[in-house]
Amino acid sequence: MDAKEGNIFTLLNGLKQYLIPVYQRLYSWERPQCERLWNDIVAMQKENREGHFLGSIVCIAEKTTPIGIQKYMVIDGQQRLTTLTLVLIALRDSVTEESGINIDQLNTSFLFNQYELGENKYKLLLTEEDRDILISLIEKKPIKSNTRSKLLATYNYFKSQIAKNEISPQLLFEATGKLQIVIITLVRDHDDPQAIFESLNSTGKELSQSDLIRNYVLMGMDKETQQNLYNNFWRTFEELFGHENQDGNMDSFFRDYLTMQMHRIPKIGNVYEEFKAWKVNCKFSSNEDLCKDLYECALVYTDIIFAKSSDAKLQSLFKEIQTLNMAVANPFLMTIIRDYESGIYQLSYDDLIEIIRLCISYVLRRSICDIPTNSLNKTFATIENEIKKDDYLNSVKAFFIKKDDYKEFPSDKKFGEAFVTKEIYKIRNRNYLLDRLENYDNKSPVVIENLTIEHIMPQNENLSADWKNELGPDWQRVHDTYLHTIGNLTLTGYNSEMSDKSFMEKMDMKGGFKETAIRLNKYIVKQTHWTESQMQERAQILLKKALEIWSFPTLTEEELAPYQIKEADDTPKYTLETYKPNLLTKELFEKLNTRIMNLSSSVKKEFKKLYVAYKLETNFVDVIFQEKRLRISINMKFTDVKDPKGICKDVTDVGRWGNGDCELFFDNLNQLDYIMEIIQQSYDSQAN
Repeated sequence: MDAKEGNIFTLLNGLKQYLIPVYQRLYSWERPQCERLWNDIVAMQKENREGHFLGSIVCIAEKTTPIGIQKYMVIDGQQRLTTLTLVLIALRDSVTEESGINIDQLNTSFLFNQYELGENKYKLLLTEEDRDILISLIEKKPIKSNTRSKLLATYNYFKSQIAKNEISPQLLFEATGKLQIVIITLVRDHDDPQAIFESLNSTGKELSQSDLIRNYVLMGMDKETQQNLYNNFWRTFEELFGHENQDGNMDSFFRDYLTMQMHRIPKIGNVYEEFKAWKVNCKFSSNEDLCKDLYECALVYTDIIFAKSSDAKLQSLFKEIQTLNMAVANPFLMTIIRDYESGIYQLSYDDLIEIIRLCISYVLRRSICDIPTNSLNKTFATIENEIKKDDYLNSVKAFFIKKDDYKEFPSDKKFGEAFVTKEIYKIRNRNYLLDRLENYDNKSPVVIENLTIEHIMPQNENLSADWKNELGPDWQRVHDTYLHTIGNLTLTGYNSEMSDKSFMEKMDMKGGFKETAIRLNKYIVKQTHWTESQMQERAQILLKKALEIWSFPTLTEEELAPYQIKEADDTPKYTLETYKPNLLTKELFEKLNTRIMNLSSSVKKEFKKLYVAYKLETNFVDVIFQEKRLRISINMKFTDVKDPKGICKDVTDVGRWGNGDCELFFDNLNQLDYIMEIIQQSYDSQAN
């Protein structure tokens, strides 16, 4: 490895060519980065500074003949190198010979390799469509007016800044040459480009997780293999994710892909490191096999997130999934769809549709019942562990049926009670709910986007005399109780016209309930009054349909039996008294217990033989009774705990009761608030 200080002029001058490998992302600098560079250049020149450090450029020297061009493969710094090249092109295109800049010299020294032919004539060669655009700019060739490119945007920005003449072209040229760059040149057979690349990008700020993974998979190959793999798999893989928010969608894909493979959820900022660790022992014997699997999974994944499919039923279900923001289910959905497509398992098309519908029902029912969502990602991440693929559908049903507490699949009774009393109008998914109630099993579905939600009993707090008479002497309670509930909501194209009109006026007016073909109004048009009784009855009618749409999984006792865990009758039952607390430790525990249980309704407490465990997915804190204090075991790595007061103890690899590498002691109520700050960290690490 050779590292030396230089600048853009020393980097480009001479018979050289810098190649951007196929695995590098396209040019991505935005306006803020360009403005920062411009301001640095102007400030440096105005303040008469000797230079300004811009960063490093790392490249691998390719083998060459004694009289040939020295070629370099750029593995880090391509954004800086490309931007500086665009500055030089913009400068060249903005000046005349009278400016003091030798345009021919600028061309032949920094943009072209003089006397070379074909692609060898260019100092910098980018990848894909970026390559053609940069060459057109260098060659001053016309570019289509509708071309969208960050290269063009950056070039035009610098041209506009030069035209303002804040700094003369000559001084700008000199200042560009003062930008200091550390040029690191590697030797392919001696240096490890991946290790050096990672050390330069250790902050993770410059590259997305998907960028880092792409570089990791493709970097270590020879150029030909790299090119073939990129063209045959990776390029089409990336194109599946579109251009809008491509990095974000791909980062989410890799996190969900790893969740599918490992049955646990990588932390958002640690996906790249988790991917590397997983790849070492993964089932794929070659990078080509891995890329093929990534591509096949991405086909399914992008169908889900973009709600597209050649199958009408699947497309409709994917739209529901997106409407409900069910991204937490993506790893499991990828698994079951790929299992179905493989044809290996006992999973028919109808079974697949039913499983997806169950997932939707699970999420929707929990939402209506106000069950916290923070455990959903772990539920869907681990479901495959309990699937018997020779009894696929029944094992999925059994998984959902057995869930209880904060992971429960709400029963018909629990869901029904919430459905008829909840203020549906105030929930985020109200349109989805009404859409499904209207269009379920409807061969001529209504386009709900053309309609608005109508409160049959008006929202106006100052009800008219007609409505007060309609509702009876207890009208205020009825209005407060039922206004936003499902029994009082419907769809109409005449919301503004209906407004506060009486019930019969809404019924008989032009475009009123009697004139619409909306099925949600089927019960309404048969009524002559609209009172508490009608709202309750209609809510029950709609509930019956809701129970059919968002059904609960059903199995016979015989079908469920193989999935039931048989507990021994003599399993010991533990209580607080098991630990023989004294007055002090009992008071400490009661205060601590209240605070922990108040963290969330999802927290579950279990009295174990030797300690009390508090769980979400697994234990996040354990409490052990001692004679004069409580010992608290935090289920986190000691190095991950933020403890400015230093009360935590590192018990990594130390045998003891409880879970985790960190413990602390609680012997005074004055410590409670600070101890809860520590416990909150462990809770958050699981909840998030």
